[in-house]
Amino acid sequence: ILTVKPQHGHMPAVRVWDVAERTQVAELHNHKYGVACVAFSPNSKYIVSVGYQHDMIVNVWAWKKNVVVAANKVSSKVTAVSFSDDSSYFVTAGNRHVKFWYLDHTKSSKVNATVPLLGRSGLLGELRNNFFSDVACGKGLKANSTFCITSSGLLCEFNDKRMLDKWVELRTSMATSLSVSEDLIFCGCADGTVRAFSPTDLHFICTLPHPHSLGTDIATVIEASHLFAFKENVRCPDTVAVSYDPTNRWLSCVYSDHSLYVWDVRDLRKVGKVYSALYHSSCVWSMEVYPETRDREPHLSPGSFLSCSSDNTIRLWNTDAQNTTLSRNVISNDLQKVIYMDSNTSSLLDTECTISSNSEKVDPQTSDNRTGIRTICVSPDGLHLASGDRNGTLRIHDLESMEEILDVQAHDSEILCLEYSKPETGLKLLATASRDRLIHVLDADQEYSLLQTLDEHSSSITAVRFAVRMISCGADKSIYFRTAQKQTEEGTAFTRTHHVVRKTTLYDMDVDPTRKYAVIGCQDRSIRLVFLFICSIIVIKSSRSSSSHIIIINIILSFCVSATVEPIVTGLKFTNDCKNLISVSGDSCIFVWRLCPELTIKMRQRLSELKQNSRPVQKTPPNKQHTLSCELEGSGPRPRRRWSRRLGSMDLKVKSMLDLRQLESFAMPFFPSRTQDVHKDLPPHRNKELGSTISLQTIAAWVNFI
Repeated sequence: ILTVKPQHGHMPAVRVWDVAERTQVAELHNHKYGVACVAFSPNSKYIVSVGYQHDMIVNVWAWKKNVVVAANKVSSKVTAVSFSDDSSYFVTAGNRHVKFWYLDHTKSSKVNATVPLLGRSGLLGELRNNFFSDVACGKGLKANSTFCITSSGLLCEFNDKRMLDKWVELRTSMATSLSVSEDLIFCGCADGTVRAFSPTDLHFICTLPHPHSLGTDIATVIEASHLFAFKENVRCPDTVAVSYDPTNRWLSCVYSDHSLYVWDVRDLRKVGKVYSALYHSSCVWSMEVYPETRDREPHLSPGSFLSCSSDNTIRLWNTDAQNTTLSRNVISNDLQKVIYMDSNTSSLLDTECTISSNSEKVDPQTSDNRTGIRTICVSPDGLHLASGDRNGTLRIHDLESMEEILDVQAHDSEILCLEYSKPETGLKLLATASRDRLIHVLDADQEYSLLQTLDEHSSSITAVRFAVRMISCGADKSIYFRTAQKQTEEGTAFTRTHHVVRKTTLYDMDVDPTRKYAVIGCQDRSIRLVFLFICSIIVIKSSRSSSSHIIIINIILSFCVSATVEPIVTGLKFTNDCKNLISVSGDSCIFVWRLCPELTIKMRQRLSELKQNSRPVQKTPPNKQHTLSCELEGSGPRPRRRWSRRLGSMDLKVKSMLDLRQLESFAMPFFPSRTQDVHKDLPPHRNKELGSTISLQTIAAWVNFI
């Protein structure tokens, strides 16, 4: 079984996959801007691909040889293509466009060069001004006919002379998709409607059941009767694609809210649901794995995680099929709960799925109605879920009841990061960072009252984390370190102790479990390792030319693994059992990656060692500032300075006895003997005074990923 997938963007390709082997068998490049539609010929020899409107190229591929055997241009926007049953011709449909393309197999097989395609336009008659949204060639007794559907809601039939023979009204405001078999025609329409017709005379047969309505609380849909119950004044998602399986007599339907239903249509008088799933309909910005709680009973099942999206929802997922304690619903096996931020259902629909020829694509970044949840964070005790949206609104939900307990306009612009303080600190704080360049520190124990506002950053703040100190980074290329000071009357306050400026924008940051170093992802495709006690930075640069990769790096053992993904990845989290990696992306998808057993074992061993060797971390007095610098040894011997000490190939310099004790405690774990080869060939480093606040020195390390 083969499947073909079109692409868009930079260097779009037509990719052919072997479904059984789960491997890519061909990659076809010839389009410039994107591939609008593709189709296999019934004899599996050819693939036809049609480019975007600016591309205007129709290519016929002999895909096993990776060559274009025939090509031509089109002058209209094309949205659908279908091969005839005998593979002798194919039909394209689009804006005021229905065209029949004929293949000369004899000529194309003898000539090595690409031959021009022969195309003849369909005779549209009265319907010449319509937008034809889908096309399907007939099968069996109707193999000489071609069926088209218009966006205005007409089902049309063309005869073997390319003439419009007959048409019927679908009685819908919009029609989008079509699927034809020997005895049935299925038409996907607006409001979740799917109508069935006879291909012989276009006689209407029946209307299939509707999917769920928009805004449905799926946690309450635990029986099939709840799904099929009639409801007044509700809106269902539009049907955007239909595909019929004549072997099993199943009809697969995709809807505009990115939901999928598979209907059993063996008996059209009693249609049943075989499978259904519900997903995000827009960019997924962030996700959080529910933490393991030891002191109290968890409010969510083990293995649960939450995600937020531009569709203005927060969704609770659990992919553990063996968990018998979960309360399942009849709509989705994985999705447990949907939290809607408001009653407006328009954000739940993907408008690009139903765009017609006269519609303008709306850019969500510049739209007046900026909606969507930008970031989420679960409190360490598992009680609360904090979320920030694109308008600067902060919401707190109780995870036991899933009820909203706080809604406040915290910022003037979108909230980019939320972070709860760690339990080891003895404080329950929430930090909110925004595009408005401010960080608010809230006291979670005092009903999230405001403790302090920090305004050092001069641009958007992309990440804030609690470790030994509070660390923040942003688009101003700065990293700020702040130390907490307890004040008797005003509570806890943070004062700046370190500041470093880099040469690139800093996108995201995380802190390791030991709180000894932070990892920062940067615009220059590098990863910066910030050692919080030695006050140095290691730069790990990737040689990847593409940003479409997920890379797992073991800093201690100096190895990495990677996986290729096509859309932009917006978030990554490991599960608590270290068996899976969850990634969310800009195309509304959530991927759960299964890690190899060796990697899982190493991660578990490391976490076990950290728990056994955990001890109180010595903190630096906030009122005493001092400078630590870490330099690499050059080719020649370096003069020893006051209280200096050599560790392996490193020459570490300190200016106080307190610094020397800290180096003895924290330097060795960062550079074990197994990683000596990584730092062996590093270039010499020169100390630079950055003035004002204490500056962190940089060590550059280049690691070529394989």
